[in-house]
Amino acid sequence: MQHIPVALERCIALLAPAITRSESPIVIDATLGLGGHSKALLTQFPQLRIIGFDRDLSAIAIAQQNLESDIDRITIVHAIYNEIDSVLEDLGIAKVDGVLFDLGVSSMQLDVAERGFAYSQEAPLDMRMDQSKGISAFEVLHSYQRNDLIRILRVYGEEKFAKNIAENILKARATNSLNSTKDLAELVKDSIPAPARRTGGNPAKRTFQALRIEVNQELEVLESAIPQALSALAVGGRIVVMAYQSLEDKIVKSSFTAVTTSGTPRGLPVDLPNSAAKFGFVIRGSESATDAEILANPRAQSMRLRAIERLAA
Repeated sequence: MQHIPVALERCIALLAPAITRSESPIVIDATLGLGGHSKALLTQFPQLRIIGFDRDLSAIAIAQQNLESDIDRITIVHAIYNEIDSVLEDLGIAKVDGVLFDLGVSSMQLDVAERGFAYSQEAPLDMRMDQSKGISAFEVLHSYQRNDLIRILRVYGEEKFAKNIAENILKARATNSLNSTKDLAELVKDSIPAPARRTGGNPAKRTFQALRIEVNQELEVLESAIPQALSALAVGGRIVVMAYQSLEDKIVKSSFTAVTTSGTPRGLPVDLPNSAAKFGFVIRGSESATDAEILANPRAQSMRLRAIERLAA
C-alpha cells in the first residue's frame, strides 16, 4: 500500500531543534497511521525514541511491519491521543521533547473501501477509526433524532442543506433503504438543489465528514488532547500539528493562541511576575503544503500546519 506522509521534511525540520537538544529524546507520534512520519524521524535521529498512538488496530498492524527495523526504539500503543497523560504515566515518562499530530482520516482508512469513509466507493456505513468499539455511522443514521442529525450536519459538515438531508434520512430509514455508502451519497445528492451541486466537489463530502467526526468524536478528543500534549512537553520541546479541515484547525489555533499570550496587561514594558507566556510560536499563523507536494499528494491540499515551542516550565 502506497503511503505518502504529508509535509514530511517540514515536520522533521520543525521537530529537529527539540530532538537534538536532548541526549535521550522522546517524541510522541500522536497519530501513528502507517508509520511514515515515525519511520523518517527514527532514521534521521538514531538516538530518538518514539511513543506511537493509534486507535486503529489495522493501521497498527501495518505500522509494526513498516517499522520492524526500528521496533526497539518505538513503543506502539492502541490508544486515542487524548490518553497521553495516562499512557505516559503507565510508561513512567514525565516529559517528552516533541509531539506530532497528523489529524483527520488516514490514507489507509480512505483507501480500504469496506471501512466506509469514502463516498465514492460502495461499502457498509461504518466510519469507525477503531472498529473494536463505538457506534458506527449506520447506527447514527438509524437512531439519531431529526434535530440531532441536523445539528451534526450543520456543525460538523457546515452543510447548508442539513434539514433536507435529515428529512430524507428519516424517510430512507423508514423504508430500510439506507444501508451503504452509495445509498447515503445518492440520498445527499438528491437532497441538494441542482445549482448548488455544480460547485464545491462531490455534494456528499460534507455529510460524510460530519458523520465521521460524530462517530469518532474527533473534535472532543482533540480539545482534550492538546492540553495534555502541552503539559507533557519539556522546556525546549515542540508540538507540530497538521489539520485538514477548519473545525480542527480552529481548535488548534485557539489552544496555541491561549498559551502563547502573556498575562501582563498591554502597555507594560516587561512581563509581570508569573505572567509571561510559557509557549512561543515556531510558525506565525499557519503554513500550507507546497505546490509540488499537493501535486504528488492531492490530500495535502487542505492541510494547515502549526507549531509552538515550550519556553518555560
